[in-house]
Amino acid sequence: MKCLILASGFGTRLYPVTRKTAKGLLPYKGKPVVSYIVDNIPGGIEIHLTTNRRFEPQYRQWQQGLDRDVMLFVEPVDSEEQSLGAVGSLEYWVKANKINDDLLVIASDNYFSLDMARFVSQFDGRHALVAVYDVGNKADARQFGVVELDGDRIMELVEKPATPRSSLVATACYLLPARLLPALHNYCRRAKKDNLGNFIARLVECDRVRAYVFDGAWFDIGNAWPRLNDNQGGAQ
Repeated sequence: MKCLILASGFGTRLYPVTRKTAKGLLPYKGKPVVSYIVDNIPGGIEIHLTTNRRFEPQYRQWQQGLDRDVMLFVEPVDSEEQSLGAVGSLEYWVKANKINDDLLVIASDNYFSLDMARFVSQFDGRHALVAVYDVGNKADARQFGVVELDGDRIMELVEKPATPRSSLVATACYLLPARLLPALHNYCRRAKKDNLGNFIARLVECDRVRAYVFDGAWFDIGNAWPRLNDNQGGAQ
C-alpha cells in the first residue's frame, strides 16, 4: 500500500492567505496541517505528496524538517487555470509512476483525529473504504459530500446537496484497492476531474463502497480557517 497526499491545489477559497502559502502548510496550533497527516500514517506505508511548481519550494523546505520520508511529486502547473483538479492529480500521479498498489488517498488540507492505523486495518483489500464523519446537523453537512448508509455500505453520496438527508459526510480520506485504478482512468476520460467525491459517488453507483465512521475532531481547513482564527486562536 502507498499513501498519496493531495497538495497540488492553489487554495483559491482562502485568498489572500494562500497566495503565498500552500493551503496544506497553513499552521494549526503551531504546526502545518499536513504534518498532522504524515504523523498519523502507519509505519510501513510509503508516503508521497503531490504539489505544483508554485509551492514546490515551500514543500521542499517542509520536507527537510520531517522525521519521516515523504516523496514529492511536482506537477507541471503554475496557476489555478492549469490545475489538474483532485481526481486529475491522482490519475496523473498514478500514470506517471506506473502505480499498481492499493492507495490511501488524503487531501492535505484536512485535520483528523482519526486513528489512521485502525482505519487501514478495516480495509478488506477489495472495496473502497471512506472515512465518514458526523458533523452534527444537516445544515453544516451542505458544505460537503453527504452519505447515506446501510450498515457500513454507502448507498448514496451527494456532493453539497441543498437538502441533505443526513449529517454524515465523506471526508477527504479514502482507501482504494488497486483493482479500481482502471475505473479511475475511465472516469477521468469522461468526466470533470476536479472533485474526488464525485468519483467516489460514481463508484457507489457501480460497486460496493464501505464507510468507516469515526468521531473526535475533523475539519477542512478551507471551511474552518476563519473560525480557527477568529474564535479559537488555533492558527499561529
